[in-house]
Amino acid sequence: MSEPADRVRELMERLTAAFDVDAQVEVENDGETVVGRFVGSDLGLLIGHHGQTIDAIQHLAYRIAFKGETTRSRVMIDAGGYRERRAVALRAAADQAAEAAVHDRRPVALEAMSALERKVVHEHLKSRHDVETYSEGQEPARHLVVAPLVD
Repeated sequence: MSEPADRVRELMERLTAAFDVDAQVEVENDGETVVGRFVGSDLGLLIGHHGQTIDAIQHLAYRIAFKGETTRSRVMIDAGGYRERRAVALRAAADQAAEAAVHDRRPVALEAMSALERKVVHEHLKSRHDVETYSEGQEPARHLVVAPLVD
């Protein structure tokens, strides 16, 4: 049986061929996370609208990588640095929402986002002691709320 990283690489290579995208595939496994990267210049098709395609690829990669395995680690799939660019934008939006929530003394709802994106915001704001975060709504409209903590 092949290793999880090999299965992720095979999936990613098949997808670049199926999408007819000119991209190189890089996969590494540090023992805790299998990281797959599509490297190229025009990767929008692999990222999709608001990252929906890359999130779906990541989900498939996880399922394929650890099928039949008893121990599992994380799988992270990226295309052209999208994940980090999106995380930077999410953290900036979270900071703005936190400032507005504290200043206006009212909860601020952010746009609907995936569970992965909500986690980025929750993690980013958890060290602040003047706001709390929680999720509301049902998928796919589930969103995060930043609320001021009362003193």
